[in-house]
Amino acid sequence: MSSSAVEAEAPDLVCQLDNVQGMVDALSAVRWKRHQDAVVELSEHGVVLIVEDTGCLQAKVYLQRELFVRYEYHAEGRPRFGVSLGLFVDCLNSFSAPGRSSMIEIQYPGPDMQLLIKTRIPDTISWDYNFEPAGSTPLTFTVKSAALKEAIDDLEWPGSSIQINLQPDPPCITFKGEGHGDLQIDFTYYVNTDLVIAFHCDCQVSYRYKYKFLRATTSNLPSSVIKDNRGSKLTIGRGGMLKVQHLVSVARSATSHPHIDSAEHQQPSRIAYIEFFVKSEVDE
Repeated sequence: MSSSAVEAEAPDLVCQLDNVQGMVDALSAVRWKRHQDAVVELSEHGVVLIVEDTGCLQAKVYLQRELFVRYEYHAEGRPRFGVSLGLFVDCLNSFSAPGRSSMIEIQYPGPDMQLLIKTRIPDTISWDYNFEPAGSTPLTFTVKSAALKEAIDDLEWPGSSIQINLQPDPPCITFKGEGHGDLQIDFTYYVNTDLVIAFHCDCQVSYRYKYKFLRATTSNLPSSVIKDNRGSKLTIGRGGMLKVQHLVSVARSATSHPHIDSAEHQQPSRIAYIEFFVKSEVDE
């Protein structure tokens, strides 16, 4: 392919910005109503966004090329295109986080003459969550989701740890928190069968977990999970690795499908499975 053909296929503009919040602030200053259209004009000197209202009011935002860490302009003349200002700002806002610098790339036009906004994925390596059983018999129990969330919430203490104990005889799960004094919540399998749905344990085990990580496994559960209250399954693996599993209904509403009268009769394919893995604390 010749160099001229490559140049012909190049977009009019490719630019990168490392201060998304600053751009959001500038554009928000000319957003005086919810549904507002704007015209974007490109040039070798930068980007201009223009908004008008009934021919009586006009505002412009000038984004000079020096504001961008990369600004590649290939167009002839000054191309213009229209955008929804509200949608544009909302899209940019989704890439902005307070106190964090995020790089975005803006390109025009895309394959279908659209404005493309891309973000760079951070170069991070995820932790290998290799969950292995602790032994031949799984150490696991299933407890009503509402009861689990309530127990963890009740054990809250800033910077503390939660100890989870499992014992086979009598079959019991104990959540123990440490703060100003100790707080302990017991789930006895035979006594609390309405709360503890299942229990499998052949040896006594005990592990501690950071409260903030344990709380993260239930703090943002959808209200539907608490309402359906099916049960959350907790499994302790090798080294004390804790796996917490929730079921979230994504079924269509009963109003549109009257034959679905309860969560009990929803198809397995309408259930989303959520898993958390929490490492146990290692004693110094």
